[in-house]
Amino acid sequence: MNAQESTSTRPYLIRALYEWCTDNGLTPYVAVRVDDSVQVPREFVNDGEIVLNISYDATSALQLGNDFIEFKARFGGKPREILVPVGRVIAIYARENGQGMAFPAPVDVLAPEAHSGQAVPPSQDASESSPPHPGDDRVIQLVSDAVSDDGVDKPRPPAGSGGARPSLKRIK
Repeated sequence: MNAQESTSTRPYLIRALYEWCTDNGLTPYVAVRVDDSVQVPREFVNDGEIVLNISYDATSALQLGNDFIEFKARFGGKPREILVPVGRVIAIYARENGQGMAFPAPVDVLAPEAHSGQAVPPSQDASESSPPHPGDDRVIQLVSDAVSDDGVDKPRPPAGSGGARPSLKRIK
């Protein structure tokens, strides 16, 4: 098996970060880009995305598979079965500190550019030399502003005080 035939790293990274969150008493959230293949309550979808709490306390029968994330959860008091293709997950992070990882957007999120006819991600920086390939599994790491360059945590402002927010750091 060569590199092009290998399986995606995305499900393995999702499971690893889920385990890291739970081991550290943090609440794992996944951000999902919704399309027809995603089974979630549509009334909770905002701008084509939904954020799901996948903690042990919020779900039952959670399965983090290589192809799908499946679980049962209550939304507005109603039990729902959730089915998310792993390829639709755009981030997994801890609610409490924003640390986690973001993934390249699914292919359908690519918007056609007005003049060239080529598809480029809507938020792509013009300084990048070429758009990512649709099957590209590059990883974007979520980094909290509360950690200094030397890796030492800075004191965090109290919740709701408008303090530092997590930011994205692209890893190539």
